[in-house]
Formats: sequence, structure tokens, C-alpha cells
Amino acid sequence: MSAFSAIGEEREIDQDEFTPGLEPQPTWCPGCGDFGVLKALKGAMPQVGRTPDETLLVTGIGCSGKLSSYFESYGFHSIHGRALPVARAAKLANPELEVIAAGGDGDGYGIGGNHFMHTARENHDMVYIVFNNEVFGLTKGQSSPTSPKGHESKIQPGGNAKAPVRPLSLALASGASYIARTAAVNPNQAKEILTEAIEHDGFAHVDFLTQCPTWNKDAKSYVPYVDVQDSDDYDFDVTDRREAADMMHETESALYEGTVLTGRYYVDEDRPSYTQEKRDTGALPEEPAAERYFDEDADWERSADLMHRHR
Repeated sequence: MSAFSAIGEEREIDQDEFTPGLEPQPTWCPGCGDFGVLKALKGAMPQVGRTPDETLLVTGIGCSGKLSSYFESYGFHSIHGRALPVARAAKLANPELEVIAAGGDGDGYGIGGNHFMHTARENHDMVYIVFNNEVFGLTKGQSSPTSPKGHESKIQPGGNAKAPVRPLSLALASGASYIARTAAVNPNQAKEILTEAIEHDGFAHVDFLTQCPTWNKDAKSYVPYVDVQDSDDYDFDVTDRREAADMMHETESALYEGTVLTGRYYVDEDRPSYTQEKRDTGALPEEPAAERYFDEDADWERSADLMHRHR
């Protein structure tokens, strides 16, 4: 049992516990894929045995940022592109907390792209859900990092001139140890993938295709979709980086040609998380910093005393 009395309590958990009493009904546009993320996340939490008091959800700016308002847990609504550094700090202070970060494709792959790359590189133990609708939805449909080349918007009536980023490939190259793509139109797979991602010890990146019927008519509803694990047309080893990279490239190319591929793409269970590596080298104390706030007899140390003096 942690000093945080809610953490470590053994009991049966109902997904309705994750529906807040203050703002239970989301106000996203009708048909928005964000509803699918919320439903899948609520369904995944009881599967991993976590309660609202054991969970922190950090969100960025955009339509996806409202997720923390509609999900009962500890929450932090950060500024644009900064969900990951906030989530990392919370996880380092209290490793027993289940930390989930969420943001849109503009928030995560554009404005917060540097944080995405380095959080994956360091393999922090958390889940990062990216609502990928291929536009900046909250600010009325401007092209985002994942918008296809030629995508027309109010500020680009002649079409987007840039090729989209490849989020799965970017996550792999950066060092994420769990990488998957799912879609709001595939709720069963979405819940299963989020469950696996939360249980994974390391940085889990989930690219979540979320249709935007208001501002992105091109993407429609991401249907029909194909689960690469269930299809006989795709056979690759999710533990092999080279095979995973090839499958990711095929998936990211096919999306803009009208074929929606989803599933698990890469899983590395052997790589230690950032917290574990720091503990192994003595750079991080075994007792979490957050615990000391609840211990009147704790000996507080200056940060300089925890570091090796320069020689």
C-alpha cells in the first residue's frame, strides 16, 4: 500500500466510476471520433485494475483536450504541445500512479513533436494517445502534420503542399517500446489496444484515428478498416524492428490511398523503462519523492546532494 491510500487497494472496478458527475456528457460534435477514445479508455481501465484515484490523465489543447473533463480521474489540462513533460514529471514523482497523456495530431506531432520524440527515446512508462483526425479541428480545420498532401482548407484553398508525417514510423525511430494504431470505428480493438498499452512497462504510443465529420470531410469515417493481426494478407513479427518498420510504412502509405490498416505494430518487452534505468544507476531513489510529503520523519535532501560532484 502506498502512502497515497487510494493506490494499491484491491477491489472490483466498474467503468462507470470513470464517468464524472460534474460533466458526464461530452460536448463534441455529433459523429466525432473522440467519443470512441473516451469509451475505449473507460472500458480499458477496469481491465487493468486501476481506479480513478490511481490514475492521472494529462491532456493538451484542442478538441482532444476535453478528454480530461469527461473522464473521472486526477487530471491536468496542459498548454499546447506540453502534455508529455507534465506527464513525465508526475510519473517520476510517483511511479505507482497510472499516467496517461492525450492530445491531437497537431498537439502531439506538431507543436509537441520534440517532446514526443524524446519521451519515446527515454522510454518513460506511460501511455500517449494521439487523436489523429488529420486536421486542427478546434480552430476550424487548418491542415495539421498528418493532413494529406493536397488537403484543402480555408487557409489553404489551393491544397496543402506538404507531405504528412508518419507517426508510427516516427515513434519507432524515436524509441517507443509499444506502438499501435486503432480507430474510433473499431471499439473492441481500441479497448484491447489501450488495455495492452496501459499494462506495458515503457512508453506506449497509440495513434488513434478519430474521424472529424465537421472539418475533415476527406477522411470520412476511416472505414472499412483491416486489423493486421486478423488478416491473412499481413504477416510480420511485432518484436522485429525491421519487419515492424516495413509494416508501418505500408500502413501509413495505404491510409491516404483509402485502405485503413490498424493493429499492433511493435512491442519490446525487454527494454527497461526510464524509471527503472534511473533506479538501476542510483540516479533515482527507490522511495518516490511524492511519498516524502506524507512522511513527517522523512529526511529531505538538497538536489545537489543527490548528484555526483563534478570531478
